[in-house]
Amino acid sequence: MKLENQKEEQKQKQLYRASINTILENQHSGGAFPASPNYSTYQYAWLRDGSFTAYAMLKTGNTESCKRFLLWVNKTINRYSGKIDELESKIKKGSKTENTDFLPARYTLEGFEIEDDWPAFQIDGYGSWLWCTGEYIRATRDYKLLQSVTPGIQNTIRYLIITWQIPCYDCWEEYGERIHTSTLACVYGGLSAAAELAENEDFAKAGKTAYKVRRFILSHIRDGGFTKFINDDGIDASLLWLAVPFKVVAVDSPAMVKTVSVIEEKLLVKGGGVKRYPEDTFYGGGQWILLTCWLAWYYLMAGRGEEAYRLLAWVEEQQDENGCLPEQVPGLTANTSWMEEWRKRWGPVATPLLWSHAMYLVVLQEMKERDRGGVMSRWGKHRQQK
Repeated sequence: MKLENQKEEQKQKQLYRASINTILENQHSGGAFPASPNYSTYQYAWLRDGSFTAYAMLKTGNTESCKRFLLWVNKTINRYSGKIDELESKIKKGSKTENTDFLPARYTLEGFEIEDDWPAFQIDGYGSWLWCTGEYIRATRDYKLLQSVTPGIQNTIRYLIITWQIPCYDCWEEYGERIHTSTLACVYGGLSAAAELAENEDFAKAGKTAYKVRRFILSHIRDGGFTKFINDDGIDASLLWLAVPFKVVAVDSPAMVKTVSVIEEKLLVKGGGVKRYPEDTFYGGGQWILLTCWLAWYYLMAGRGEEAYRLLAWVEEQQDENGCLPEQVPGLTANTSWMEEWRKRWGPVATPLLWSHAMYLVVLQEMKERDRGGVMSRWGKHRQQK
């Protein structure tokens, strides 16, 4: 058993080093992170993926990497601030809006829009960037950086205030006609973080809007829990974001506990791995590394450390010989007929996915920070007894 534990510890150390190297080596000179360097569809910079990747760098002490990303987003948003002005004017006039009127979900690594038919209107990434900026300032007290990115923060606040009630595509880039609970969690988290950064009119508006967003979310609880869409049923693992990290509700709130129980029942696969939602067909609807890490993160915050470690151990088993983590692990799924369809369309599953590596680092670091001879030590004893 001692040899087995040594092997598992080696896997953890290997994946930790590989994850940091994968992220740093693929960060663009301007600060952007590609979603995946080897997957042609993902060789762009999403604010959503990038914000959590930057946060992972912050958590692991690579603060300069995080800072470079925050500055890149600020520059990119400010470059397209004119679109916010035009959009605001259109909305006030009641004019019809098009997908191209909104800020895009993804940019080139140089920070420019991509002219294609991608479902670009997604606002969760803009909320995530505000949240990440707040986490960086709180951790570093780098007020010079705050001063540098204040124009981007103000533009993002303005953008989210005018868009949060408009149906848009979700974090999986689907269902553009719906309002998504996890998207609103990102908006709330971002605006709340922004409101704490400075005392001026724009930042105060962020706080007031965050309050409205939270009230809206809580007014749409159904059967005691949260749902994938506003005014509809359905479950999605991204609902974990309501508690961790955006704190719309506490991890032990009755509605969150009920939501997690449904996620465990319908999306947590026996033996490890979390699916996005029951009807998922993307590469067959496999188990997603980043969502498995997210449930582990929730477990940690809820005091369920051993369950968190089990999930993290499963994630460590999914790394390839080079220490790379995929986007998802096909296999135990009800939609196997779709695997080959997506392979033909876009190739093998994206590997490495920087967001997968980022969430592994976030949870492992959180676990180390919280461990005082407890979580990891107890789990080590548990493994010896297996």
